[in-house]
Amino acid sequence: MSENGQERPRDPDMNHQTFSVGSCDEAVRAALDDLQAKDFVRRLWAKDPALWHEAPAHQAVIRNALGWLTVSEHQIRYVPQLQAFANEVKTAGFTHILLLGMGGSSLCPEVFRMTYGVIPGFPELHVLDSTVPSQVRSFEERVDLERTLCIVASKSGSTTEPLVFQKYFFERMRRIRGDRAGENFIAITDPGSQLEGLVRELGFRAIFPGVPDIGGRYAALSNFGMVPAAAMGVNVEVLLRQAERMRQQCEATVPATDNPAITLGTVLATLAKAGRDKVTFITSPAISDLGAWLEQLIAESTGKEGKGLIPVDDEPLGDAHVYGNDRVFIYIRYADGTVPEQEATVDALQSAGHPVVRIDCTSLMNLGQEFFRWEMATATAGSLLGVNAFDQPNVQESKEFTKFYLEEFKKNGRLPEDSPIITDGDVRLFTDDANHQALKGASSLAQAMVAHLSQVRTGDYVAINAYLERTPAVHEALQRIRGLIRDTRRVATTLGYGPRFLHSTGQLHKGGPASGVFLQVTADQSEDLDIPGEPYSFGTLVAAQALGDMKSLCTRNRRVIRIHLGCDVEAGLRRMQKAVKAALLS
Repeated sequence: MSENGQERPRDPDMNHQTFSVGSCDEAVRAALDDLQAKDFVRRLWAKDPALWHEAPAHQAVIRNALGWLTVSEHQIRYVPQLQAFANEVKTAGFTHILLLGMGGSSLCPEVFRMTYGVIPGFPELHVLDSTVPSQVRSFEERVDLERTLCIVASKSGSTTEPLVFQKYFFERMRRIRGDRAGENFIAITDPGSQLEGLVRELGFRAIFPGVPDIGGRYAALSNFGMVPAAAMGVNVEVLLRQAERMRQQCEATVPATDNPAITLGTVLATLAKAGRDKVTFITSPAISDLGAWLEQLIAESTGKEGKGLIPVDDEPLGDAHVYGNDRVFIYIRYADGTVPEQEATVDALQSAGHPVVRIDCTSLMNLGQEFFRWEMATATAGSLLGVNAFDQPNVQESKEFTKFYLEEFKKNGRLPEDSPIITDGDVRLFTDDANHQALKGASSLAQAMVAHLSQVRTGDYVAINAYLERTPAVHEALQRIRGLIRDTRRVATTLGYGPRFLHSTGQLHKGGPASGVFLQVTADQSEDLDIPGEPYSFGTLVAAQALGDMKSLCTRNRRVIRIHLGCDVEAGLRRMQKAVKAALLS
């Protein structure tokens, strides 16, 4: 651990981290000393479930969730098979790869796509993790299906989204390739899963096994990350060997004070206990998508039992004075891609007294180091916060509500839905009785926004949960709304696209601290797509997912309203921004 700006000699092949934690420095040191006294690091490597929970049911889950500790070592032995597969993909003439996944099976491949781009001589990777019909269609239109390899990725093999993606694209491929459609598909799933049986039935080109004792969000260095990486041309041997370097620096024999992952997790947990629970990422553009992967890992691992770290990814940069005293900033800096504005902002934040963690990434091939560092750091933080870092109870809760709505659709041919409490032009507003009372008789979108945002208090965060197609125009509009809220109320803001965030921050929203104020945003679908073999369409599915999410939030007594924009999404977002701005200035 760096002390008072004095750094140990750097290994040029390792990503290096430093901390500036101000008044919490003594508490961090005390916590590290306590971990050392309790033999925490050795017990973690020995997979002692009592580090996270005393209950037998929790311990059974934990014992079967720590395979990520050694997966990089095992994967290195598997490199020749991964290289052979990459050559097979290249030789077969595929020009595109379409990964069909959700959550832990899609976020790491997306990091690779955004970081490494298109590698000459290899196919371009695309990652689909949205059930919004227009988003599905846009991915279909980006690829030449006949020359596309579809990767169906689902650890459990029963996750709804990858399975409906598979049905849709397999039917599309069958129209082109007939009985040979399976040659354009592979799967990554745990042995014995429902998907494994489907793969054999449909004649997929290959199946790659998951590791049963690794949960989805900890699976980046397993086949869920490495197979797509190899197929798109990434040198997975270098990636894994760099991950191994970090793993070795975090071994059981390394004292807690010298262990980069243990110290990072201790810093995050100690700061959270001191009220700085908003873990805010600032990343160099070259590695910007790493924040989305970190967001899921941290939120889903720690956000439960009323506790949790609240990760803040991709929030627009602001001056130091717009940030409250509940932040810790994580600056992940790519040495060859620094941005002066980011450098100046981070320096100003540190000068203003905000805790700052700096991680210098010396090479893009060092992403594997960050996957391992953050997995162990998150597990450590979970232990110190007193939560099981390896389950996700409230994710299943939302799934059950979604299932209920789909069953109602099957019975009645339509989704059950309450009447809007406000209709303002094309915009309609929905909420439950308790939140309706908090709107104090508002009769317009602007009045409702005033009442809803008046509930935001110091230490809260505002989450925008958008069940919309992510287009540049939509994203820019939502980012502007985030900026307005953050700058005016000095609270952290998050932005998630449904249903993707349900497998990420969704766990935190329901199981974590009751400090969230939620704006759910939905819209009419400009087009719809049937799902082969299902009685409902993609449009119905995403609507049911939004309703299930809303129901779960309301059941948990969260402060939430749903704003339904109608058909013209961009016009609706302009009205929403205007209403938010008026509310914040009132």
